[in-house]
Amino acid sequence: MDKETEYVIPSTTDLDRGGPADSETSSRGGLLRSLRVRRPRPASGVVASPQQPAPHPVPSQSTSGRGVGRLLRHWQLLAAAVVPCLILAGIGWWLWPQQPTNGPPHIAAGTVQADLLDPDSVSRLAGTTVVASAQSNRPHDPLTVSPSDCTIAAGPTTQSVYGQAWTAFVSATYKDAGATGAYTVNQVVGVFRDSDKADAAFSTLTKGLNACLSSTRTDQDGRTSKWTYKAQPSTQVAVAWTAAQDGNANWACSHQARVNGTSLVQVSVCQAGDGQPTAAKLADELTRKVSR
Repeated sequence: MDKETEYVIPSTTDLDRGGPADSETSSRGGLLRSLRVRRPRPASGVVASPQQPAPHPVPSQSTSGRGVGRLLRHWQLLAAAVVPCLILAGIGWWLWPQQPTNGPPHIAAGTVQADLLDPDSVSRLAGTTVVASAQSNRPHDPLTVSPSDCTIAAGPTTQSVYGQAWTAFVSATYKDAGATGAYTVNQVVGVFRDSDKADAAFSTLTKGLNACLSSTRTDQDGRTSKWTYKAQPSTQVAVAWTAAQDGNANWACSHQARVNGTSLVQVSVCQAGDGQPTAAKLADELTRKVSR
């Protein structure tokens, strides 16, 4: 019999006794029999296991497919809204009118560029219409010329005169409105660290003019031209001279130079005929602007 269901039975000694003890023992035995309770046991070989948590439901393939479909529809709607905007923006950028690039550049006040006479002022003083052409912010290299003593006379606005000691420089050329090359005006302003260096550059210019009567100049394309120079007597602050091209229908360039404090300015007027009166007026006006 399984131990878990064993009954409690009085011993045979107690049962064989007589008298009151037998009666008492018999009563206890009846009570015990009435209180017998079989405790339940699990079936043999069956072991109760602890309760396991219910597993999470695994989404079915159809549920997963619906989620992917919603995501794809979301991106399709987003692309449908953004792509047309990008296309319209690209078309607008392509068709947007470009700003004109041939307008006058912005010139800061107080610079050498601001000291130049504008085309309208030059046209008024020269009595003919000119328009802006080339401009440079540094002197050009010395010219190739023969004899070499004429380097300054042939290139008075180059490094042969201004060297490398300048602190600010501008050279601007205006031409006739018809762009025929029949009229050309050139302005140059070179500023030095002090008046001594400006005076030295002016002295270099006047000495070079006095050292040369004529020269043969070679341009970058290898073409040569012959020029004759005639300088007027110079003062401490001004000099004028003419460079006439031989055999070219009285074509000449009339030059004026002024030294004013730390600045050396030059003006040239090239035309068929005498341009000295116009060059003198332009040089005077330019010098007044530079001295402000």
